Amino acid sequence: MANAGKRGLGKGLGALIPPGSVFIGGRTIVNVDINNVMPNPRQPRTRFPKEALHDLSESIKAQGVIEPILTRMRDGKYELVAGERRLRAAKMAGISVIPAIVKDFNDEQSLALSLIENLQREDLNPMDEAEGYARLTAEFGLTQEAVAKQVGKDRSTVANMIRLLSLPKQIKESLHKEEITVGHARPLLTVEDADKQLHFWHEIVKGGLSVRDTEILVTGKEEKPKAKKGGRKRVFTQNVELNALVERLTEHFATKVKIHGSPERGRIEIEYYSKEDLERVLELMAVRATTTPLPPPTAYSAQ
Repeated sequence: MANAGKRGLGKGLGALIPPGSVFIGGRTIVNVDINNVMPNPRQPRTRFPKEALHDLSESIKAQGVIEPILTRMRDGKYELVAGERRLRAAKMAGISVIPAIVKDFNDEQSLALSLIENLQREDLNPMDEAEGYARLTAEFGLTQEAVAKQVGKDRSTVANMIRLLSLPKQIKESLHKEEITVGHARPLLTVEDADKQLHFWHEIVKGGLSVRDTEILVTGKEEKPKAKKGGRKRVFTQNVELNALVERLTEHFATKVKIHGSPERGRIEIEYYSKEDLERVLELMAVRATTTPLPPPTAYSAQ
């Protein structure tokens, strides 16, 4: 046991484990003085909405902390790895002791686990997500493919999120404030000139443009009448019964989508703007094919 202690969490751990601690399946679940838990310096999430924390705090007051936080030992204290929302809410609830799992994670594992928890539990702000991926590549020398495996994402998804960091500061702040979405930002990445990116961004925010409107604005490819052999022109009109499904597919692929036809028969058209964008769309299609399929179009018909 002594040797295991030296290899694992270090000498003196026993003195830090209060009475009532539980050992399950190689994990140590301890009741920790909440003041002995240090924040995670690699926490990718930078925003913790007060309303959501208040709701969680009220739940903790009523039922306690049901799921332990995840920690590691650093400088004689418990450093948080995952569970900052629970920790903050517990402090708001006036809890003095919180259950914690103690494991010996390295810095890379600590950052990856923080990212994974946030991605799985609650939508992570896109800029926090992008910066988290970038830190994994910069601080630990991981390839984008290795990062994707760590967090359970497609490589193209990780690559496109990291590309957001190249946008001008005002646009990144707009993403952080959730004034625009990743779907709005992605077409801006196809524009090389920063001043033009900012011009389009101003138009998006000022006009409250949708993702599809943004793509039309940036690419200049507005729907135009197509001439047929007889000289007659026909304008594409989306079947109103499929509007909700078009919106969902547009959000899923973060690009312009059309459905030609009716709920019974037709074809789907998905636009892309670069080789990398095509790869991203194809990977999303491959993931969708191996998971639960979309419900039939009639499920999205207008009421």
